[in-house]
Amino acid sequence: MIGIHPKALLEFDKLDGILQETITEHIAGYSGPVDFYVDKLTEGIATIAAAFAPEPVIVRLSDFKSNEYANLIGGRQYEPHEENPMLGFRGASRYLDPDFQPCFELECQALCKVRDEMGLENVQVMVPFVRTVKEGAAVIELLEKNGLKRGVRGLKVIMMCELPTNALLAEQYLESFDGMSIGSNDLTQLTLGLDRDSGIVAEVFDERDDAVKYLISITIQACLKQGKYIGICGQGPSDHPDLAHWLVEQGIESMSLNPDTVVETWMFLGGAKV
Repeated sequence: MIGIHPKALLEFDKLDGILQETITEHIAGYSGPVDFYVDKLTEGIATIAAAFAPEPVIVRLSDFKSNEYANLIGGRQYEPHEENPMLGFRGASRYLDPDFQPCFELECQALCKVRDEMGLENVQVMVPFVRTVKEGAAVIELLEKNGLKRGVRGLKVIMMCELPTNALLAEQYLESFDGMSIGSNDLTQLTLGLDRDSGIVAEVFDERDDAVKYLISITIQACLKQGKYIGICGQGPSDHPDLAHWLVEQGIESMSLNPDTVVETWMFLGGAKV
């Protein structure tokens, strides 16, 4: 676990003495604050990538919200206070922000080390929470600028489909990306206009809602039409085997499952009684 705000590592020399001491203890064994961040990311990504090589491993880029970043060591002095961080400074918007961009570049360095130096070219990249087609294209340019160019040594860049705009304009987004992974949690809350962390409206949250399924369906069809990857990485298939069955019927290529539901869902999809 890293546990330290990347900006605090980049600006280590500017921090007060107490914070420097805390960070120094945390990064013991590494050559410096920035190397700690890059190397820890590299170690984590490479461990998973090597375990599954040569099968593709999709690495989602960071998507901490401002309140989550604020809770890291040194984080409070760099993060804004937002009433609704879920809809705030996160995802692609954060990478493109001039103030945060140096932090994002560290993430890119780690991915380049895994792919270029370690030779784990089965690693693919996934961009979360893209708000506009223009923003998506800008992130692709930023990745290329930092050594992660689509198509070079087989690199694929996939985007999360988490907002209604991603589904409704899927064909336009796919001009910049090699596929989509549906984030059913965010897509459901943003389609139904609810906060999934609120217990008051929790009973309304349902990935099987007709509006949500419509958006999922048109996303799948857009990807299939262009011969591009389409998967789902939300909670829905684990909670609802009938949704998993519907997704297979729609042509989904892959789906993530909670470990304790894998066997049961596989058997359900295979037609076995459980």
